[in-house]
Amino acid sequence: MRTYMDHSATTPVRREVVKAMEPIFLKKFGNASSLHSFGKEAREEVEECRKKIARIIHAEPEEIIFTSGGTESDNFALKGIALANKNKGNHIITSKIEHDAILNTCKYLEKQGFKVTYLNVNSEGIVNLNELQKAIDSKTILVSIMHANNEIGTIQPIEEIGKICAQKGIYFHTDAVQTFCKEKIDVKKMNISLLSASSHKIYGPKGVGFIYVKKGTRIISMQHGGGHEFGMRSGTENVSGIVGFAMAAEIANKNMARENARLKKMRDRIIKELSKIKDSRVNGSMKNRLSNNVNMSFRAVEGESLILSLDAEGIAASTGSACSSRSLEPSHVLMALGLKPIDAHGSLRLSLGKDNTDKEAKYVISKIPKIVERLRMFSPKLDLKTVCD
Repeated sequence: MRTYMDHSATTPVRREVVKAMEPIFLKKFGNASSLHSFGKEAREEVEECRKKIARIIHAEPEEIIFTSGGTESDNFALKGIALANKNKGNHIITSKIEHDAILNTCKYLEKQGFKVTYLNVNSEGIVNLNELQKAIDSKTILVSIMHANNEIGTIQPIEEIGKICAQKGIYFHTDAVQTFCKEKIDVKKMNISLLSASSHKIYGPKGVGFIYVKKGTRIISMQHGGGHEFGMRSGTENVSGIVGFAMAAEIANKNMARENARLKKMRDRIIKELSKIKDSRVNGSMKNRLSNNVNMSFRAVEGESLILSLDAEGIAASTGSACSSRSLEPSHVLMALGLKPIDAHGSLRLSLGKDNTDKEAKYVISKIPKIVERLRMFSPKLDLKTVCD
């Protein structure tokens, strides 16, 4: 049985999305900036999609800027705000468990003279609001905290963070790549200044995303050229990708409540059964967790070997972040939770999707305990107590 449980890495494109994109490739293929009828048709498609996506997060259409995906949007948010507001301050606040698109951008900005505070998280991966308030000073210009973590699925108290930032007059950015159309988002209610999202996490095409930029936000463009996307993101728009993204978003948003309930039930069943494995632990919060996320650590098991063994059984999963899974370093997210390197190395992430069935869940549950037992037999560290001490 082939079973795909790596939907936090990417998702298959819906058939309805492919169907919606096809006319753009074959008939409405014009450049959206061209003045002739072909260009006007393409422009109409882009603007209609902008409206659809804006409605989902309670934004205005002109606040939606299409990009190539989450990484570009994250870079745009941090660099654009930092460089546009350096006369006001040079301090940025983020957390230790952010996606590499945020953390590596922060490292770059530090080299440019900006100061970055990396907030700690508790054992469930949640930031401390008191620590956030204490970290804010007169030079703070931006707080960037992800809505939900891509590895452990922990959902942050975004509305509370947004309220703190609004009271302090500080821009607030959230990476919502894992939550867009999976959790309810109201940028106004949550006091969000900037938000990043990506198409391929919600059964849309790869290579397209957006950044929400609240009206009045002082930000500069990172990409210069012909002045596309309100002069904020030059480059010919990916019309087919944008159409596919909007279609995927509409479907996912419509099915959100029902699908979350179904996936949560499957998620909890998998966690319950895998927790019976000796010396295992659940990573992240169970109360504030993405409906499709299972993240567990198995002591004295090497993560890469676990993933390869699962792949041999037809099961696609990941260890750590899919964007950096080739690295031999332990997950920075799990280390921030307080795990020891030996435990962080033995992590498994299963991320469920719309096509996963109870039969597949049962199959995965039946295979993992046997694989863990076999890998432990071959581990040079057979004394689990010694490994954990």
